[in-house]
Amino acid sequence: MNKKRFFNPDIQDKVFKVFAICCTSLGLLTLVVLLIDITIKGIRRINWSFFFSLPSRHADESGIYTALAGMVSLLVITLLIALPIGILSGIYLQEYGKKNRFARLIEINISNLAGVPSVIYGILGLQLFVRTAGLGNSILSGALTLALLIMPIIIVSTREAVKAVPDSLREAAFGLGATKWQTIQRVVLPASFGGILTGIILSTSRAIGETAPLIVVGALAYVPFIPEGPMDQYTSLPIQVFNWTSRPQQGFVVNAAAGIIVLLLFTFILNGTAIYLRNKWYKKIAA
Repeated sequence: MNKKRFFNPDIQDKVFKVFAICCTSLGLLTLVVLLIDITIKGIRRINWSFFFSLPSRHADESGIYTALAGMVSLLVITLLIALPIGILSGIYLQEYGKKNRFARLIEINISNLAGVPSVIYGILGLQLFVRTAGLGNSILSGALTLALLIMPIIIVSTREAVKAVPDSLREAAFGLGATKWQTIQRVVLPASFGGILTGIILSTSRAIGETAPLIVVGALAYVPFIPEGPMDQYTSLPIQVFNWTSRPQQGFVVNAAAGIIVLLLFTFILNGTAIYLRNKWYKKIAA
């Protein structure tokens, strides 16, 4: 009798609910503790001097100016490369690609590539762009490597967003005499814009925080100048934070905490912007 009560579906649901709440609370509590610790250590270091100072051997004089400039330059070139290829590939696979065994093989590989560890992309970028193409440890080689990293995410999110558009909208456009491309351009893409934008922002957030592939392709930890072109050497904020955490002086630990706060702010702003634009677009479509 007791055994039957234990295996009662209602009891199992309650036990699983309590277990899930405990696991979630533990994860959130750990995150809150880490955020509080980082904020206490780094908030006093954040000022205008920290943003506009060059890196230095002295913790009090060191800043993130070159790291921010390198990160922004890297991100802009990465998006210029990844967005057209990723979005157009997702549209082609969903709207134009044939549904056969080869197409399914490509889809499975793209989905698997989205989960490959980032350091593997760093090794690939080192061989393809740094050595074979002769780009060296430049911003362009780093941007191409990050473009390979985020492109599967953009392709998958674009394809899923386009796939979610009801077929009735396509049929209505065809019934009015629209061509395939006109239907995609004027009906499918506007209806799927919110999902595509969400995938772009999420992939951008991942690219901002990547360190391993950039270290592999030769990003520098100490750069005392602002990069002026795609072939210049560079550093980025995650690498600067990584460099500071390896220093034994307490001042550099404080700098690393401040850099983490700035990096988190960038991530929160990007995600918040994605949510705002997506909701605004959905309201516009619904109206």
